[in-house]
Amino acid sequence: MFLLAIAIIAKVGGMETIRKINDDLAISGQITSEELRQLVAAGYKSVLNLRSPDEDGFQSSDRLDPQLLDLQYVNLPVKATEINPQIALEVFQIISELPKPTLVHCDNGMRSSTIIFMYIATKQGISLDLVFRQAINLGLL
Repeated sequence: MFLLAIAIIAKVGGMETIRKINDDLAISGQITSEELRQLVAAGYKSVLNLRSPDEDGFQSSDRLDPQLLDLQYVNLPVKATEINPQIALEVFQIISELPKPTLVHCDNGMRSSTIIFMYIATKQGISLDLVFRQAINLGLL
């Protein structure tokens, strides 16, 4: 059975697009420069952007503002259609190394949601194989 013990998803600091999963992680779709500033004010230490610079709506300002705000920023382009165990493990490693709390975002929140739910499930001891099978069964991959 695929169970996740996740805190109630809450908006972070009144920001409509950012959802807090637990004390360490939040997810969202594309964020704005203003939301980056609000994340810092809310105590966030890092951002993982799963978007590729060639995606429609990619905001190159994401790359500059986090440095000015003293926010660790990583851009690791991950296409939803290409998520596999090897890519997932690479993303999980980065998430585990980033200072917390961390925001993981993509274009509409679906990739970031899928990655974070899979990350939490593996941290709870569920095998990566089972996590992938369940994500596929749920239509997340």
